[in-house]
Amino acid sequence: MHTVGWREWVTLPELGIPGIKAKVDTGAKTSSLHAFEVSTEEDNGTEFVLFRLHPVRKKKHIILDCRTPVIDRRVVRDSGGHAEERIVIRSRLTFGPFDLTTEFTLTSRDDMMFPMLLGRRTIARVPMMVDVTRSYIHGKAQTRRYERLLASAK
Repeated sequence: MHTVGWREWVTLPELGIPGIKAKVDTGAKTSSLHAFEVSTEEDNGTEFVLFRLHPVRKKKHIILDCRTPVIDRRVVRDSGGHAEERIVIRSRLTFGPFDLTTEFTLTSRDDMMFPMLLGRRTIARVPMMVDVTRSYIHGKAQTRRYERLLASAK
């Protein structure tokens, strides 16, 4: 069994996200991903969602555009008990020794400390223990990747 910290940097390669901070949240049932400017479109009978996200909380100038099929729509209750209908997507998630495909609900997490939550449905699928005293066991410093990408795009 592998150990993870209560927060980790993860990648979502299918969405073009080379690194994003995630809170490993055993109190949350579903995993969620920050999204803004969310819209949908139809393409050959498949519904797609287009959204933008800030992968690094304190660097709002870094914005990624994502497009992926809509898997479902679900009503989710946040930690305050407020119900919200959210779009559900599926994506590959990697960090440390883990490589799995999982579902995420899309919601605005601008006011939250982490742009992603890994909930119980995701973390229960792989043999891991959460060490609440540790952070970033599987690596850090993903912000530098974004700074290099922005510099090369100029």
